[in-house]
Amino acid sequence: MLQVRTGPDQLWDIEYQANGSISVDNEPFNWDIVPLGSGRYHILYEGRSYSAELITIDYAAKALQLKLNNRIVDLQAKDRFDLLLDKLGMSNAAANKVHELKAPMPGLIVDIRVEPGQTVQKGDPLLVLEAMKMENILKAPSDVTIGAIKINLRDNVQKGQVLVQFT
Repeated sequence: MLQVRTGPDQLWDIEYQANGSISVDNEPFNWDIVPLGSGRYHILYEGRSYSAELITIDYAAKALQLKLNNRIVDLQAKDRFDLLLDKLGMSNAAANKVHELKAPMPGLIVDIRVEPGQTVQKGDPLLVLEAMKMENILKAPSDVTIGAIKINLRDNVQKGQVLVQFT
């Protein structure tokens, strides 16, 4: 089961059956969808024709943005596990603040792109770790402020070693 939200007042419960049928809010949902390539689709539903284009998709956040007949629609989905976490009051459990960045593998620090006190956003590059002759850019896991840099340029680091601490 999925729960899909397209706005503050628009929420649908979607069920997928083993036989391929779909129901929306316990009603059968019959449609015809044809992929046109490059994230574009043609949809027939209740005698109407729709043009859909996938603009962005974030699998981790279960969010996507569509252009439906030239109108932008933002969709946010929750699966049965998300709904269970909500029910148990643990929906923000995954949003705990990260306090440090650890080395994902042994390697050599070849670039440090931040300094203590600097505020960075999720996905901003922090360090470059060379491992197995490849440069790996280590990025901020969330919006954070750099507290301390625990390594120096050209240091060899071990897997799990703390590289950067956040405040």
